[in-house]
Amino acid sequence: MPRNPWFETVAEAQRRARKRLPRPVYGALVAGSERGRTIDANPAAFAELGFAPRVVGHHAGRDLTTTVLGVPTALPVLISPTGVQAVHPDGEVAVARAAASRGVIMGLSSFASKPVEEVAGAQPDLFFQLYWSGTRETMTQRMDRARAAGAKALIVTLDWSFSHGRDWGSPAVPEKLDLRTMLRFAPAVLPRPGWLWRYARSGRLPELTVPNLRAPGAEAPGFFAAYGEWMQTTPPTWEDVKWLGEEWGGPLLLKGVTRVDDAKRAVDAGVTALSVSNHGGNNLDTTPATIRILPSIAEAVGDEVEVLLDGGVRRGGDVAKALALGARAVLIGRACLWGLAANGQAGVENVLDILRGGLDSAVLGLGHSSVHELGPEDLVIPPGFPLALGGGGLPVAPSAAPADVESPVA
Repeated sequence: MPRNPWFETVAEAQRRARKRLPRPVYGALVAGSERGRTIDANPAAFAELGFAPRVVGHHAGRDLTTTVLGVPTALPVLISPTGVQAVHPDGEVAVARAAASRGVIMGLSSFASKPVEEVAGAQPDLFFQLYWSGTRETMTQRMDRARAAGAKALIVTLDWSFSHGRDWGSPAVPEKLDLRTMLRFAPAVLPRPGWLWRYARSGRLPELTVPNLRAPGAEAPGFFAAYGEWMQTTPPTWEDVKWLGEEWGGPLLLKGVTRVDDAKRAVDAGVTALSVSNHGGNNLDTTPATIRILPSIAEAVGDEVEVLLDGGVRRGGDVAKALALGARAVLIGRACLWGLAANGQAGVENVLDILRGGLDSAVLGLGHSSVHELGPEDLVIPPGFPLALGGGGLPVAPSAAPADVESPVA
């Protein structure tokens, strides 16, 4: 561990995570589909936007609070639901504690390594994420369990297609940890003694089951069994989305929207909010960066539902840019996991503090007293930057990475 566990940037958290984690584990965090154009484009697009700061009239105090789906949050940043968090023995529970300590909302994945009851005990402001997987009866049981645990909203993720090929190779994920598997992975694990020591000290091995998909009276399925269930489930229709909302009976956020026409259909289906998302580059490669798509969707449906964004947020300035273009809040996935890998709960808190500091600086420099005052006039937007897919604009591909870049820069 570095002598100073605190880090100044999300980029430094990523560097520490890369040094600490076994190569297959780190590879799973930065994996994107195919050549990784979209995973590169997400953060790169934020850098194309500039700020238009004011020189006089700054406010001594700034309000960074907001609400998402009626739940107050100290920061317009939510923890995005991400699967099996084997980067740290405490996994999602450590993330939940960090979220609670910083007053932000946490999204918990169906594929999490910790049960929803345990995570909700650490952070009551919890949104539970559900895939369209299994039968309607099975999904109802999962929603009932999340509701009983205290989940305040449902996140439905529909932007994960079977697009898995990667030019640099997919990360190896074992189905179970037996002696044979541990011997096979030993060359990758032994050079990272810090990660191994954390698990040895905790008295348990990395958890590869998904307890939130456990059927009543059965054992928790393994990751691949759960993944197989999803693959074999007939894809949902808009009527299915409407049914989910009615069955849940509370706030519902649809994750994975990139097209204006889909956003309008989502409103018709009764969703409460939607997230402009390309699954962090793990869906169809060459899908444009989400920040480029956000303005058209916010303009089309922002007065009817709450619009959020995820994909490529690495700085507080990125949060400010997303809010200026119409997002109510953003979700962070990889940034949170890098913090978790770097320093457990404190590392996630560190990441949230970095985003808070950067957002506060942006609000200050732009001459505002609240995040709700941010708008397009605060930005320098290059010609042709916004895209409107499925509704009046040309679906232009995102800016390409340099030709010699073969692996994603997360």
